[in-house]
Amino acid sequence: MKSLKPPRLRKGDLVGIISPASPPSAQEKIDKGVRYLEGLGYRVKIGKYVMERHGYLAGTDAQRAEDLNDMLRDREVRAVFAIRGGYGTPRLLHLVDYAAVRRDPKIVVGYSDITGLQLALYRKTGLITFSGPMVGVEMWDSIDPFTEEHFWRLVTSSTRIGALLNPGSTAMRIYRKGQARGTLLGGNFSLLASLLGTRYLPNLRKSILLLEDVDEAPHRVDRMFAQLFHSGITGSISGLVLGAFTDCVPSDPSKPHLTIDQVIDDAVDRMGCPVIGNLQYGHIPRKLTIPFGVRAVLDARDGTLKIPESAVR
Repeated sequence: MKSLKPPRLRKGDLVGIISPASPPSAQEKIDKGVRYLEGLGYRVKIGKYVMERHGYLAGTDAQRAEDLNDMLRDREVRAVFAIRGGYGTPRLLHLVDYAAVRRDPKIVVGYSDITGLQLALYRKTGLITFSGPMVGVEMWDSIDPFTEEHFWRLVTSSTRIGALLNPGSTAMRIYRKGQARGTLLGGNFSLLASLLGTRYLPNLRKSILLLEDVDEAPHRVDRMFAQLFHSGITGSISGLVLGAFTDCVPSDPSKPHLTIDQVIDDAVDRMGCPVIGNLQYGHIPRKLTIPFGVRAVLDARDGTLKIPESAVR
């Protein structure tokens, strides 16, 4: 798949905000998120159904898809930001107007459950998307300065990204040495696993696969790794990068169990490609924004991940 770069975001551009998965817990998160974006010089368009509720979903599938497609079809909207994750984007993938994306590529931002939409967009259109901070999670209340600076640099600058460097002195962990090149793809492990066998998962052959997750018991992560192995994906990728596996602890620590570190160590022992871990990405407040669909170079000799191009044009 040839990558499709969206135009960079400029001050004065219109940003659409939507709830393609679960609804925000309070209107305040939308209001403050909008003020944050407007304070930076952007105009904001709010989806009609951002506060709708249908169980754990932000409205029905038809309502959430209508908001998404309205933003994708609106020529004035230059970026689409998710308010939060939760659950719901896998239910929309057959309703997305992919032709609108190909006609008018724009920046799409989110992480967690939004991974499902981002992988489908790449599979169907080649669109580079951004696994980064969300309006009702990080942007509405005291976004971490490192997270903020890195995100805005990636979506507003058409210069080469270069090395993805962890904040502070946080070191990468080298699991398996070597070098690899490929398209950077991945995101939330649970969402990627849910797309296996569907027409919405990109071809991961020769990719640099990046994985993270949250609130998954170690045995569930173990099962997802087993699924990757049995699908043949682990034997076809060029390299593996592990982000944060946040709060991935046993549901009942009093019973026999493996820790998440043991599960990961076991999975890495079965890999035949370069592997690094501890990339500061995922469900953590201080993190890197990851552009999926760009070319990447993984050097698991010195523990670096580099992007030799921009993610926007």
